[in-house]
Amino acid sequence: MIDVLIIGSGGAGLASALRAKELGADVLVVGKSYPTASQTSMAQGGINASLGNVTADSISSHITDTIKSAHKLCDNHMVEYICHDAPKTIEWLESLGVPFDRTAQYKVAQRQLGGASSKRACYAQDYTGLKILHTLYDTCLKEGIEILEEYFLLNLITEEKVVLGAIFLDIVTGEVKEIRAKSTIIATGGYAGVYRGFTTNSEGATGDGIASVLRAGGVVSDMEFVQFHPTALKSSATLISESARGEGGYLVNSKGERFIDELLPRDVVARAIASQIANGDEVFLDIRHLGEDKILHLMPQEVHLCRLYENIDPIKELIPIKPVAHYSMGGIDVNRELEVTGLKNCYAVGECSNAKVHGANRLGGNSLLEIISLGRLAGENAYKLNVDYSNRDNQQLQKEQEYIESLFEEYPWERNFYQIQDELGRKFYNDAGVVRDNTKLNNLLNELRVIKADIDNMGIGDKERKNNTNLVEFLQFKNILEVGEVILDSAIVRDESRGAHYKEAFPNQDDKLYRANSLYWIEDGILQNRLVKVV
Repeated sequence: MIDVLIIGSGGAGLASALRAKELGADVLVVGKSYPTASQTSMAQGGINASLGNVTADSISSHITDTIKSAHKLCDNHMVEYICHDAPKTIEWLESLGVPFDRTAQYKVAQRQLGGASSKRACYAQDYTGLKILHTLYDTCLKEGIEILEEYFLLNLITEEKVVLGAIFLDIVTGEVKEIRAKSTIIATGGYAGVYRGFTTNSEGATGDGIASVLRAGGVVSDMEFVQFHPTALKSSATLISESARGEGGYLVNSKGERFIDELLPRDVVARAIASQIANGDEVFLDIRHLGEDKILHLMPQEVHLCRLYENIDPIKELIPIKPVAHYSMGGIDVNRELEVTGLKNCYAVGECSNAKVHGANRLGGNSLLEIISLGRLAGENAYKLNVDYSNRDNQQLQKEQEYIESLFEEYPWERNFYQIQDELGRKFYNDAGVVRDNTKLNNLLNELRVIKADIDNMGIGDKERKNNTNLVEFLQFKNILEVGEVILDSAIVRDESRGAHYKEAFPNQDDKLYRANSLYWIEDGILQNRLVKVV
């Protein structure tokens, strides 16, 4: 039996693996895709740390900015932990070889992102997340950490709320396999893929780990808080990094008017853009005044993406943009040790986890910090557990094998889940997006529950056992339905506007009633919820 099983091979999972390995653990990383394809590579703008290399800064300012952005829904202790740990995180990443940009004095270069009071985000051009991810992956290979690729998480193995590992579909072979471990870390990423077609996330960001925790009897929280990035390309929803505004880019409408301070928190900027679009205006990002040399040096990826997806040259032309779903603030509820609420021997970290450092609205530059800082903490805590439950018997493997086998039976499926999934993505964007309304939320929730009840009339057409993407996409669709139900229900319950969650009928923040985390779990097959006041 291995010491630490890590489910997810993005930045959080790899950081966890390196720390656990450093302590002497036998570690196994299992991922749905290849590590270099994880969502970490899409974090372009930078990673926050109070270094003061470019402008005066302090850890206390970083803490203040994070708490302000979170709209009073964060755990101040956890915020203080990552902000104090941030300089050490950059030092550790440098020791691994992350190629950060440098100042003239050879210090790590820093830029300002939205909501920050100073230039705090350490960056590597506009490829920060990708370069961090590749460095972590290279280091894991160098350290001999085993990584299994193309393994889809089906369910956690549990016995009396104790997690004993997990069961996976080996996508390449089509076999269902179990992997047992003394402790398990879930690092499967976020759930913005629910907004299919209207998200910067890959199609694999379907909340698989979150759905598995719900099914296992664990708790999820604050799922209504989905951050919409202000600047995605209009036609493709491809992310244009906040670094473009951090370096001095403007937001203008069809009349050429600047209508918002570009470096306000993301929720404020996204709503301002959405308002312009609702009033019939187009919105553009203008970086032309920055000059060709600066643009090509600091934002080469943005130039390439604009040319590829919009057929425009941002050096000479305006960039058409819109806000789209980008980041999940909510997720698997964890305590300060990152252990999953309601389960033992199980930890969660990264975007799938709600460690309560982002609250109602994540501060730009804090996502990369969280996955590295808390990733290392998760690896350490999971290894410290070191409890052996290998003698416990469990019949889940056979049940999972029988279920997957049933999907290969010949059956004339009555409904095409692909069409339903695309339509749901559009409806989530329109009815559970930047601006929300209870009537629309309730209608969409009822529609989603009808789809869930009709799932037996959907299935797969491809009966090939090996490399069956049709099977994987159907399993992801089922997870989308489970996660989507919680998003909608929690959005309905929270009758206020706070951070990324904005309701037209309840435009004000209500601390008396709603300064609370919204918790959800399944009991006797029924979704349960309660609000827990933030201390």
